[in-house]
Amino acid sequence: MSKGHPKGLYPLFFTEMWERLAFYLMLGILFLYCKDTERGGLAMTVKQSAEVLGTYLAFVYFTPFIGGMLADRYLGYRKAVAIGGVFMAAGFFAMGVRSEMMLYLGLGLLCLGNGLFKPNISAMVGKLYKAGDARRDAGFNIFYMGINIGAAVSAILSAPLRNMFSFNAAFIAAGVGLLIGVAILLISWKRLAVADVRPEPTPDDVTIGKIFLVIILPASAFGAVGYFVGINWEAIAGSIGPITFAFIIGMLPIIFYFGMLVKKSNPEEKPGMSALMPVYLCGGAFFMILHLSGGLMTFVAENNTNRQAEWIGNVPVLNNYSQKAMPSYYANADESLLRPDERTLLEVEENMASMFGARTLDTEALEQIERDFPDVKIVVAGSADYKDAWSRLTAKVFEKGVVKVEKTKDAHGLETISVKTEPETAKPIKSVALIREIEGIRVPLIPVSGEAFKAVYANAGKERLPPGEMVGLVNAEMITALFNPVFVVLLTPLVVAFFAWRLRRKKEVSTARKIFIGMVITTLALCIMGAGVYFSNDGEDKMSAMWIIVFYAVITFGELCLSPMGLSLVTKLAPKRLVGLMMGGWFLSTAIGNKMSGFISGLEPTTRIFLTLAGLILLVAGFIFFLLPKLDKAITKYGA
Repeated sequence: MSKGHPKGLYPLFFTEMWERLAFYLMLGILFLYCKDTERGGLAMTVKQSAEVLGTYLAFVYFTPFIGGMLADRYLGYRKAVAIGGVFMAAGFFAMGVRSEMMLYLGLGLLCLGNGLFKPNISAMVGKLYKAGDARRDAGFNIFYMGINIGAAVSAILSAPLRNMFSFNAAFIAAGVGLLIGVAILLISWKRLAVADVRPEPTPDDVTIGKIFLVIILPASAFGAVGYFVGINWEAIAGSIGPITFAFIIGMLPIIFYFGMLVKKSNPEEKPGMSALMPVYLCGGAFFMILHLSGGLMTFVAENNTNRQAEWIGNVPVLNNYSQKAMPSYYANADESLLRPDERTLLEVEENMASMFGARTLDTEALEQIERDFPDVKIVVAGSADYKDAWSRLTAKVFEKGVVKVEKTKDAHGLETISVKTEPETAKPIKSVALIREIEGIRVPLIPVSGEAFKAVYANAGKERLPPGEMVGLVNAEMITALFNPVFVVLLTPLVVAFFAWRLRRKKEVSTARKIFIGMVITTLALCIMGAGVYFSNDGEDKMSAMWIIVFYAVITFGELCLSPMGLSLVTKLAPKRLVGLMMGGWFLSTAIGNKMSGFISGLEPTTRIFLTLAGLILLVAGFIFFLLPKLDKAITKYGA
């Protein structure tokens, strides 16, 4: 596939591959890290977790709007990509510390770094090809395959890292991967000079200072007003929420800016600029769906999907890919799924169960366990009696009063408990496992609330697992984060070959028509997912993982028709002096779609939700179909 393409494509391919490996490794588990209450996560509510995910995805795709302009006018593409990579690596390392404060710091650095990295590495790929070069679409398909190789490897790495160690260890690994990508860029610095020819600014160009004054400042003001209105207007507060509403309102000045940019462009530039607007719409709508993988789809995979896979734990080389089922997994499982021995669950009061779920305890909780359960032995990690096999059920112990437990409500009004350490910089005094001897076997225990204990056995049969044994599961991210990129890698050669075959037969499929086909296929994928959720009674029963796998197989065809074509069209239709800025516009549309994706991820994953989304995407497809003649004409005009 890469034969005959510019040599600069190779280092860009691998730089992007490593960056995407890091990005998707983190994205695949971010939602789980925020909401997790059993494996050392931050124990946020589903609503809070979805808000964090959606806001991060929005801003990580919004900042390329600024990063593109900075590269166009000041930095150049190579410097922007290198600086952005260093910022992102720092963000991942910050997230390596279990702390809500460090989470927000890390996500902020990722947003800043991605703003410089993402639009400009894509623009560099476009710069490798001359106008009218028929290889450009294939070049972007190859580049896009590199993205998905990185994404596929990310899931393969994150699962054992968090199974063996923690969420935070996986984030640190992402930072290391990002630094490898930056190193590849620096090694190929001279070779990539040909892709770093910055367009010469014209006197008519708007300065960065003016853009901040005319766009960023109004956007911030609009966002602040939107938030104030959102928290005081019950219809908003009770639906999309003030943060999502504020983001959408804040985007209005920027959308207006792009509209005026098109209106004021000269006659030679206007057709191409105008044609990009519906392309942006498609991009935003599509990524609203695709990036549900980090939120809504992850929720479905984690809670409502049969992930049982005992065979993984029986294969030595794959043992660390086996995740042990925690109590919440059994809530909607039928009696065929064997439950753990009741003696391996330690029934305690709710606050203490929540502490242990965050893998934290304080000395007061430890003393209470000693009083209430004389048969439970507290074994300190690192002592002669401690076994490394217990590490997944080991908790850090802090001084009395350091661990704070707070009750909050999630998106559905259900009460949940969040756990924090105050101050967040507090150091644990030791780590311990709670051990009980059952039938001659020393077994690590899981403290659970009385309500959780009842839920585990509510639909259980009479048979139990042997003491100390737990059901082996596939990690949720191995379903939601692995199959899409794997399908991209497998299907990209087929899609490229198919369109090349059409071209040889003088029946070329235009870039605009490829985008339309992508939207129709995305609609079909959502209908398939809706059917899967319907047959599982909207989450009351566990659904087969095959529904999700088929969903990703189908939507991947849509993605290959749409996403690389959108990137290619930006480099084709944007004026040379505005390629970075207009690439930022593509990511801006994605940002808006991502924010809505975060909002949707806070909702119940019902049949109605998936079919409603299918209807919305079909409407966008119909709009693009109506505009096909105009889009094809614009593409032809620029020899693209």
